Amino acid sequence: MASSIELHGEDSVVLRVTHSNLKTFNADIRFSLQLTVEGVKDKLWKKCGTSVNSMHLELYDDARNDKIADLSDNSKPLGFYSPLNGFRLHVVDLDPTSISSGGWLEDTSLVEKYEISDEAYNKRQGIKYKEKITSHVHATEEAKISDTSMEELCANIKVGSRCEVEHGAKRGVVKFVGRAESLGHGFWVGVQYDEPLGKHDGMVKGVRYFQCPPNHGGIVRPDKVKVGDYPERDPFEEGEI
Repeated sequence: MASSIELHGEDSVVLRVTHSNLKTFNADIRFSLQLTVEGVKDKLWKKCGTSVNSMHLELYDDARNDKIADLSDNSKPLGFYSPLNGFRLHVVDLDPTSISSGGWLEDTSLVEKYEISDEAYNKRQGIKYKEKITSHVHATEEAKISDTSMEELCANIKVGSRCEVEHGAKRGVVKFVGRAESLGHGFWVGVQYDEPLGKHDGMVKGVRYFQCPPNHGGIVRPDKVKVGDYPERDPFEEGEI
């Protein structure tokens, strides 16, 4: 249960924190020396589960095997007890009903296991299987509907037609209409833009769908394309930049 917290202040100290009930709890934590003992407890209870009112703190210098002080006055700042980097701050849980008592927070073998009968398990597996099949069928039906819809849109989009893409944001010429499985299921439309607003030259993921100048090519879904008499924009037209 090693962890690290940083509490900022003008002066600070790194203390190794241990716990009376949690034998694996061993955290190097930086504390501000201006923080009160109560403030230290408040920060610690979130990490170890011991409430502030049930927490007693002891300061040790393990290098000298010496107990420095009991931090018994909640109103005093931590710096009052002159802690140094490397000292150990030991949390003593005084509550016999604490959630950390008895070792169950660390020993999972003490947690009551949930058991299910073979009959109930098999029934649940059957329900999950039915849900999976139903979900797959619905997804397949939706894909067919979407596929049919895109195919109908493509029927009105011919190679060589002038078009607008993305609500008129781009204009160009249709260069490809059909499936492009490497890009995804369904139908796609390849467009050579009038201006370098594309991402490629007609080759995508190693497959060439059409030929156009670099950065003039785009492949989009048919619902993004509108064919019609869309001449190239005049860059000097009023309103154009």
